[in-house]
Amino acid sequence: MSHVIVVGAGMGGLAAAADLATRGARVTVVEKAPAPGGKMRRLDPGGDETAAAGAVGNDGIDAGPTVFTMRWVFEGLFDDAGASFERYVSARPADILARHAWDDGGRLDLFADLDRSTAAVEAFAGADEAAGFRAFAARSAEIAATLTPPFMAAERPGPLALVRRVGLDRLGAMLRIDPFSTLWGALGRYFSDPRLRQLFGRYATYVGSSPFEGPATLMLIAQVEQDGVWLVDGGMHALAQAVERLGRDRGAVYRYGTGVARILVEGGRAVGVELDGGERLTGDAVVFNGDVSALAGGLLGAPARPAARAVPARARGLSAITWATRARADGFDLHRHNVFFSADYADEFDAVFKRRDITRRPTVYVCAQDRGEDCGPDRGQTRGAERLLLLVNAPPDGDRGELAPAMLDHAEREAWELMAACGLRLDRPDAAPTVRTTPAGFERLFPATGGGLYGRRVQGSLGTFKRAGAVTRLPGLYCCGGSVHPGPGVPMAALSGRIAAARALDDLATRRRGVVALDTPFGRLGG
Repeated sequence: MSHVIVVGAGMGGLAAAADLATRGARVTVVEKAPAPGGKMRRLDPGGDETAAAGAVGNDGIDAGPTVFTMRWVFEGLFDDAGASFERYVSARPADILARHAWDDGGRLDLFADLDRSTAAVEAFAGADEAAGFRAFAARSAEIAATLTPPFMAAERPGPLALVRRVGLDRLGAMLRIDPFSTLWGALGRYFSDPRLRQLFGRYATYVGSSPFEGPATLMLIAQVEQDGVWLVDGGMHALAQAVERLGRDRGAVYRYGTGVARILVEGGRAVGVELDGGERLTGDAVVFNGDVSALAGGLLGAPARPAARAVPARARGLSAITWATRARADGFDLHRHNVFFSADYADEFDAVFKRRDITRRPTVYVCAQDRGEDCGPDRGQTRGAERLLLLVNAPPDGDRGELAPAMLDHAEREAWELMAACGLRLDRPDAAPTVRTTPAGFERLFPATGGGLYGRRVQGSLGTFKRAGAVTRLPGLYCCGGSVHPGPGVPMAALSGRIAAARALDDLATRRRGVVALDTPFGRLGG
């Protein structure tokens, strides 16, 4: 029985551990935080950053990813383990995908039903824009169908390998995904209303990028949401707990509150880890669920440093300033997911990526965690205040120190003023503490990232291929998580964990058979 050590209990590590244990490996997961989830952290309403990833009750505030899509990824994970996803996770489909508002007027809901969304777009911006939305939705569906099996759900390919996977018979579909256009440029073919370009351009931020430099292929996110946005009972942290429980049920062992000082390397191969306290765990392979820059930066020991390349600071994806709080909302009917836009969208990304600053009036995302379909009586009204997570984009420079107090005060003041201009007034009771996390705070939680939450951002047509893959330059060491192919986001991280687990087990089986395997541009030879 092979022993695989998983470093990190984010979603990638949790999925890898469940797969490894299901397939017969002995699995030990080591996590410095006191609970699973990684970026899917839950804040104690009265806690601080140091307790952010702790095991708090269902009354806590989800302070990481808040949108659950691509349910099929998790159904497949549980099915392959001989388990039922529904028995571990209670989740309901959202009728309203998101609610959007602009400070110069206008509100628009997108719905799970495409016809309702089309009618809403027509009422919002006219018949021509509704027709454009229909065409946009059709193209996003085609891109998703073309890229999901050969790219997102498989090991990282190069451009030519991707073409081979798609197949020459579908070359036309490959060309129609428009890889050489930016998302913003492509949106101009469907929408003349700048507010709609803003709305759908925001999909680039889901992978930490700018719509003005990210490729048009990011349109596929529209189809991902159209396939279903789900509301998880108990919050997103409950999803992490469920995948951890699946791993436990298959025999994986989890050690929390335990940091890894370095990866042990012997004979040019990863053979285990040394914990912060000096204890050594030896194994046949190591799966690292963390940012690849931590490896390249020597944070897990000099011998593991050559295993990966660091993401250059200028290539990092977006960071954020978040506020986890309780407040009484008035004047605007919040839904679970809400976005408040200001007029100058281009400057938001110029500020973050060029000036390393925050725009004068940043877009604000609000997750109202007590809102949503079939959630019973309004919990916010019952308590007088409801659980909210607010987010604005920020430069990923947390490793250079804290943002200036004036910048932080400016961001908070402008965010609240933008929401007020859109009709939302938030009254925070004095007794309700607010936990603010900045890029420097995210850097402390997730070292070597600069506070960037998405790994390398996607720039240009080949940007997607620059992400690290599961296999590192150090034999026996594999990577998963948001900095690794297929990219950031909860389901993508889970897919990366599954890819890493499969590759590790395949390589271990090859070693046992004594067969030399060689990776070439034309595929894997041997084994």
